[in-house]
Amino acid sequence: MPGVGRRTAERYAFDLLLEWKKSEIEEFAHTLSELKSAISQCQECGALQEGASCPICSDGARRKELVCIVASPREVFAMEATGEYRGCYHVLGALLSPLDGRGEELLNLPKIIRRIQTGGVKEVILALDSTLEGDATALYLKQELENLPVSISRLAFGIPVGSSLEYVDGGTLARAFLGRAHF
Repeated sequence: MPGVGRRTAERYAFDLLLEWKKSEIEEFAHTLSELKSAISQCQECGALQEGASCPICSDGARRKELVCIVASPREVFAMEATGEYRGCYHVLGALLSPLDGRGEELLNLPKIIRRIQTGGVKEVILALDSTLEGDATALYLKQELENLPVSISRLAFGIPVGSSLEYVDGGTLARAFLGRAHF
């Protein structure tokens, strides 16, 4: 599993073996076996959903004119955890990476263009990683969407909250200067 090293895996195995009841292990195994059939991706936005309806797309209080583009469903969870964003999402599923064989066909661009043209979208927020792949994807999307009647923005980059300037790397510090805001 991603993020689980040898020692953590050992702890999990010993805990399962020594601490869990047989019925708990069987219930856990059953839940894992049902996972793929119980959870799917929303056909509209690409976020994860349990059952037939997406809790985000079906939420009438969401601002439908605001669409945040993210790379994967994981980022939807991260954005939702902040409690700050009340718009909709569009999950790309991948970032551009020609060296890894990931091209523009994976981005499903016609779907987002159709949402903009027919769904009353007024602003697209690009919430992509600050990596070579994320920057390339953001630039590509900006070029493809700039002729549509929609405002395009990107999340700010800069210094993490609570960090000391002496420990911030040069790239992050440079981005913070470029993206500075007046107050």
